[in-house]
Amino acid sequence: MRPRTVIAAVVTVAAVAGGGIAVTGLAQPGSKDSATQQTGLPPATAAIEQGDLVSSTSVDGTLGYSRESKLNAGAAGTLTWIAGGGSTVERDGRLYAVDGKDVRLMYGTEPMYRVLKSGDKGGDVRQLKANLRALGYGSALADDATFTPGTVDAVKRWQKAHGVARSGRVGPEQIAFATGPVRVQSAEATAGDRTAPGQKIMTTTSSDRVVQLQLKVSDAALAKDGAEVAVELPDGTTASGAVSSVGATAKAGDDPNDKTPRIAVTVTFDDPGKVKGIDKSPATVKLSGETRHHVLSVPVGALLALDDGSFGVQVVEDGRTREVRVRLGMFAQGRVEISGTGLRSGLRVGVPST
Repeated sequence: MRPRTVIAAVVTVAAVAGGGIAVTGLAQPGSKDSATQQTGLPPATAAIEQGDLVSSTSVDGTLGYSRESKLNAGAAGTLTWIAGGGSTVERDGRLYAVDGKDVRLMYGTEPMYRVLKSGDKGGDVRQLKANLRALGYGSALADDATFTPGTVDAVKRWQKAHGVARSGRVGPEQIAFATGPVRVQSAEATAGDRTAPGQKIMTTTSSDRVVQLQLKVSDAALAKDGAEVAVELPDGTTASGAVSSVGATAKAGDDPNDKTPRIAVTVTFDDPGKVKGIDKSPATVKLSGETRHHVLSVPVGALLALDDGSFGVQVVEDGRTREVRVRLGMFAQGRVEISGTGLRSGLRVGVPST
């Protein structure tokens, strides 16, 4: 079995395996190390190691906030106040005011699209009643979707607390629904502007920090839902997190010089309250993919491309060398998983000189 050092072939195998590893071979004929190889020994050696091999990649992303959405005005008039960019609004907090009348935040998944009144039924009614209970204005209200006389009384108590007319009815000119506390990312209107129902007045997000990134389709297997990641933040610290969503559709990258298809990935943090950093600042996500446990591995540069198209390593033992044909497994961390006859942890193999 006569070995040949064919660097291009090794590079090809590494690329197919997703390792993205730059490979150099053993000394080439005519190089300064040729004389050393003529002695039968390689210019340098490295140990075969046994342990866990983890495929991973680092991807640049952007630190931001989750669930970006627009907030539209619910009434016509003059905008007299609006929450400032970067502020957080919680349940019953003020979002904006039209003609001096506040619009407040309530939690729910359905939009506020109509005036709710006695006898109405629907998911929006259920949401309203849940908020009235949470705020202490309707502790006896049933968890159902009917606007009952008790709901009328609870709405009146809420209206009285905020100094507005006690009509017992509530509509988009008084409340807006969102899934939870919102952070005002930007305001598209200012006090004094005229508003109309459906007109966008601000962009909101949740208050939870996330990292958004565009991942090459070839690396998609590393970003499974729930996969654990490490994030290097702008201040140099590292925070743990997990992949929370993976896009289903690939599209060309934003870089005009790189149109490689990519998918959108969102990473959430295990402890988002401790994550600091300016919105839209860069962050690096380390994605860990497959783990191969208790395998033998060698540096990628130890691979020899053989005449028959297979691969081998040059084992150095007791001052002598022998070539061993190997089967390749996963490429990761600059190493490659190998298996073959007579291989064991601790054996030395030839590698390029350093």
